[in-house]
Amino acid sequence: MEHGNSILQQMQEHAGRIFYEGISAVDPKICIHRCCRLENNRLKVNGLEYDLKRYNQILIVGAGKASASMAGAMEEILQEKITTGIVIVKYDHGTDLKKIRLVEAGHPIPDENSMAGAKQLLHTLKDRDEKTLVICLISGGGSALMSLPARGLSLKDKQKTSEILLGCGATIHEINTLRKHLSGIKGGLLARAAHPAHMICLVLSDVVGDDLDIIASGPAVADSGTFVCCRKIIQKYTLAEQLPAAVMEQIELGISGRIPETPKKCDPVFYNVSHTIIGKNMDALEKAGQMARHLGYNCLILSSMIEGETRDVAAVHAAIAREVIHTGHPLQPPACILSGGETTVTLRGNGKGGRNQEFALMSALGIKDLAHTVILSAGTDGTDGPTDAAGAIADHTTVQRATQLQMDPQRFLQENNSYLFFDRLSDLFKTGPTHTNVMDLRIILTQPPA
Repeated sequence: MEHGNSILQQMQEHAGRIFYEGISAVDPKICIHRCCRLENNRLKVNGLEYDLKRYNQILIVGAGKASASMAGAMEEILQEKITTGIVIVKYDHGTDLKKIRLVEAGHPIPDENSMAGAKQLLHTLKDRDEKTLVICLISGGGSALMSLPARGLSLKDKQKTSEILLGCGATIHEINTLRKHLSGIKGGLLARAAHPAHMICLVLSDVVGDDLDIIASGPAVADSGTFVCCRKIIQKYTLAEQLPAAVMEQIELGISGRIPETPKKCDPVFYNVSHTIIGKNMDALEKAGQMARHLGYNCLILSSMIEGETRDVAAVHAAIAREVIHTGHPLQPPACILSGGETTVTLRGNGKGGRNQEFALMSALGIKDLAHTVILSAGTDGTDGPTDAAGAIADHTTVQRATQLQMDPQRFLQENNSYLFFDRLSDLFKTGPTHTNVMDLRIILTQPPA
């Protein structure tokens, strides 16, 4: 990322420091310890108290990219009070645990371990009763990692459906609405399996709006969606001919009432369930903003709730950078504009990349004539799409350097091949697993014109 311009190099370094500072605010262990503490045999969770003497067993269950770190924090707090437990994480996202079993599984496409882990998780709950306390640790990625096909569906059906949904441009809300109605454990069904135990759900949010029934497809939350909603999503993206026949049959059986709906709000299985969001995208943005100000930038957080087609969102961010440079609005340079959320990519080509890399590539086209402008877009989990990069960094020299290497940015966009584009420029942003997950961080840095 060093291109012979000392100011640009410093800005790139600053972008990385701002990103990592944001990540520090949503470290799962810190988040757990911030909201949970044990005093005199009473577990205090976000204002609620649980007298542990009431319970014969304490079970820890969970799924998601951050669930291993969350489990480690619960072991530090409860130690030998934990009876047993199991969490399901993405491959290479594990940590050393003493009382809680760790299952590594596939993401974003579920695999055999995803299904085996889900079955083991349900087995862990088989002897629960009113004197059982279940602590459920949920973070982004849980939908794929804890994948138990509903009766009549196979793992292949779920895998094919996931591939189609991830490539059609659907939002995570839409994707998870469908996932819940094809599952034997999500959409409130985990809460049903744990009933009548008391359940504490600790959640690291990776969805816009922090909707509990969408995060990891709401395994312990009353489901607001229906089979009718699923059919509307399928119609919206014209997926009926692409989805497996068994999936389409499942939806139609549900609409006709021959398959029961997911548990809804008044279901008694939720009476003893509490939920606490321990970390979210805005937490990361605010911490990132503190670092930006420390580094001397005027800082503005646009929003933590940005959705939409990646290329459209990138074009808007590039236009904001242009406005800052030319008019000093919405703030004067040196400026840092921060945003979060999760965009979508409609796949049209067969290249390799992710929404953050595609965002950076589209942004590069928009800032190619803006001196001293840097844009970093990266996933807080350290993974962008099916790649080993968290995202990519673009600046006003990106397009020029690509042209010198005889690379046409537009062609790489058309082929959804942003990974190769930034790999050749040595501008991929790689963090490795961060063990957290609160969607994406986007950072625009500008310096005054020379």
